[in-house]
Amino acid sequence: MKLSIVIPVFNEANTVSALIEKVRSVDLGPGLDKEIIIVNDGSSDGTREALRAYEADVDGVRVHHSVVNLGKGASIRIGFAHATGDIVTIQDADLELDPSEFKRLVVPIVDGSADVVFGSRFLGKGKKGTLSFYVANRGLSMLTNVLYGARLTDIETCYKVFRRDVLDALKLRGSRFEIEPEMVAQVLKRGFRLVELPIGYNPRTTNEGKKLSWKDGYGAIAMLVRQRFEK
Repeated sequence: MKLSIVIPVFNEANTVSALIEKVRSVDLGPGLDKEIIIVNDGSSDGTREALRAYEADVDGVRVHHSVVNLGKGASIRIGFAHATGDIVTIQDADLELDPSEFKRLVVPIVDGSADVVFGSRFLGKGKKGTLSFYVANRGLSMLTNVLYGARLTDIETCYKVFRRDVLDALKLRGSRFEIEPEMVAQVLKRGFRLVELPIGYNPRTTNEGKKLSWKDGYGAIAMLVRQRFEK
């Protein structure tokens, strides 16, 4: 089996090389290979230059450059379209999450007990981020649970791991951060077996490059409600 790891990148020149090396070093265990698909979303800060080392002759790594900034959702969809693995996941280009978690997150899919696995930052006893971040994320998860009859704790997690056929069944159109609740809503609507596992979290601040804002929260709410009533 093979795990495809899609890395959307926008203006992450300070962290992208270190992150890619961490992903490359992950040993998923016997019988599971990996490929890395990097989608540079029209970065203007030196990210493209940092990615040159991976554009040719780096085994298991592919780089796509978008000419203009299309948004995280569009970059994820581009990465999904290029993925060839039996299992597909997403990795942000910052260093908030540890790629070594993949070895544990893929287990329920490999052993056939789940179709989709989410890594939750709010299970366990690790860092939760700022109070406003925590409240906003838990509020979105509560809304999701009410609308879809679920029991999730972290719908905005980057670590969403899909069996390939599950991903192919989703009809994703989100171009920005609203793709996160769009994926969650469609997985729940289609009745796929979903489990959450705890993951570690090393939050960064807006000054350190975090790009989410309250405006994205409104977009997430609109997406959750719209998906609930779309057929």
